Amino acid sequence: MITQPPPPAQKRVPRSAWMFLVAAIASEVTGSLSLKGALDRPALYLLVVTGFVFAFVFLAQVLRRGLPIGVAYGIWGAAGVAATAILSTLIYGEPFSALMGVGIVLVIAGVVLIELGGNNAAGEESASTSANRGSE
Repeated sequence: MITQPPPPAQKRVPRSAWMFLVAAIASEVTGSLSLKGALDRPALYLLVVTGFVFAFVFLAQVLRRGLPIGVAYGIWGAAGVAATAILSTLIYGEPFSALMGVGIVLVIAGVVLIELGGNNAAGEESASTSANRGSE
């Protein structure tokens, strides 16, 4: 009887990836919010550029640590949209409606579904790979 090797364990993403993702989100939100402020104070354009450069540098570190791009970009984008909408209300007095709140919840729910779908697909791929090895 041929025994099949156990399916490979799902690769765990290190905590540092999540920390870099938080830094990427914070940098992107800083750059976005500074863009509005730079309209009145042009010196803030330096903060805009710095924020966006660091956002991409940190996002690259997230990807190097193994977080899939669909998940990383989804979380980065959704959290950035939510934080920018909320903070622009607090900092600049921009309107925030109930409909905007519902939209933010839907974006976050979509990211959660992408994460769950990615985990499910990885599990199916592992099972498929193991089944193919057993038939050889």
